Amino acid sequence: MDTTELLQKVRKIEIKTKGLSKQLFSGEYHSAFKGRGMSFSEVRGYQYGDDVRNIDWNVTARTNIPHVKIFEEERELTVMLLIDMSQSAYFGTVNQLKQGIITEISAVLSFSAIQNNDKVGVILFTDKIEKFIPPKKGRSHILRIIRELIDFHPESTGTDLGQALRYFNNVIKKRCIGFVLSDFMARGYETPLRIASQRHDLIGVHLYDPKEQTLPNVGLVRARDAETGELTWLDTSSPHLRAKHALWFKENYGYFKNTFARSGTDFVSIRTDENYVTSLLNFFKKRR
Repeated sequence: MDTTELLQKVRKIEIKTKGLSKQLFSGEYHSAFKGRGMSFSEVRGYQYGDDVRNIDWNVTARTNIPHVKIFEEERELTVMLLIDMSQSAYFGTVNQLKQGIITEISAVLSFSAIQNNDKVGVILFTDKIEKFIPPKKGRSHILRIIRELIDFHPESTGTDLGQALRYFNNVIKKRCIGFVLSDFMARGYETPLRIASQRHDLIGVHLYDPKEQTLPNVGLVRARDAETGELTWLDTSSPHLRAKHALWFKENYGYFKNTFARSGTDFVSIRTDENYVTSLLNFFKKRR
């Protein structure tokens, strides 16, 4: 992709997603995440109506006068986007590839964050860590993220979400808001997900195409496995094959849903033929 075409695509996504952030997501983002990061401010004497759970027993014992700890909302939060760049994300049968929607959602979340004076960082992953963009503020930083997502060429094709979460746990020490954007067509990430959820406010954004859920009856087709590159013929007229495919999706989704639920991690599922704006808004409202 030449520079002019790339800049045009970046600008197009900026116009669309920045507008959505200003009109729809800024208030919802603030309500969903602000106030979850609280820092200690000071100790003062107890006043009628104070929450007794905030009593500082050490100071109270030392002075013989009840004192409470005062907390204030952290002025800055960090938002980390963990983005799946494996080949299975480059699939779509409706209007957009999953990767295209992931790019737009990442841009919406990024613009919402910087409007609240928060930093945004990115981890691009496949079955390895492809790129780490440290958290920063500002429009130019967000445009760099969008540019990377549009024009990035990963070295690998597989998926290892567990490795991405372990890397995230290692490089981001302070509690942050983490979004994992993926189709979650992988397993084996239970432990790193649980650890990340304990340290951070983690959210899964699950993207899937309707044809992944239900294989259409279109006769004999030649298909390539996006992550292994293997070519094979599929007889989609076979009820057995379609049932097997539907069961595969159901089991994979069930694993994802149960793993997130057991770790206490929120998630939202978005189909490529649905309006992600509605799905995200509903999700943010539930977190108020």
